[in-house]
Amino acid sequence: MNIHNVEFIKSAANAKDLIETPMPQIVFSGKSNVGKSSVINRLLNRKSLARVSSSPGKTIHVNYILVDKRAYFVDLPGYGYAKVAKTEKARWSKLMEEFFIQPDHITLGVMIVDARHKPTADDVIMSQWFKDSGCDMIIVANKVDKLKNSEKERNLSVIRETLDLHNDTQIIMFSAEKGTNSDVLLAKIKDSVARWKQ
Repeated sequence: MNIHNVEFIKSAANAKDLIETPMPQIVFSGKSNVGKSSVINRLLNRKSLARVSSSPGKTIHVNYILVDKRAYFVDLPGYGYAKVAKTEKARWSKLMEEFFIQPDHITLGVMIVDARHKPTADDVIMSQWFKDSGCDMIIVANKVDKLKNSEKERNLSVIRETLDLHNDTQIIMFSAEKGTNSDVLLAKIKDSVARWKQ
């Protein structure tokens, strides 16, 4: 899969705009301000393909990026930002329910959490949605560059315990800023796409 051949396709604001496709979908989720768009941009070696905002809660659509005409990177709206209006939270919830109603469309769930902090209640809910879908899931603990080496293993254990992860679920300690383990995550994604075709 050539990650240099990428194209932003569309933003879906509601269920009728979601893309139905036989191609694999690599689905990225995470709370607002966790660096989700930065992770995607780092993987694709782009600065602004996924929309990065200094204001949390601005990714309010499901964004589709076509990679090498072989797979979609799907950027879900960020969640858990307190200043978002109740009506916007309700729209987000409805959009997510519609997205996950057809879980067989999800090839790999890439859930991004903050390596520095215990996952939030919203993170737990999102993790459960991925689990219920039956798709493969991987956890990306972003901002690991902000941790001391002595904190890393402890924080990883807290993430695994809080999200009640299966022993087989991999957690990648990641830094979108530094590029730490971007090759590991990309290899996992490429393997998932390759296995999907079998």
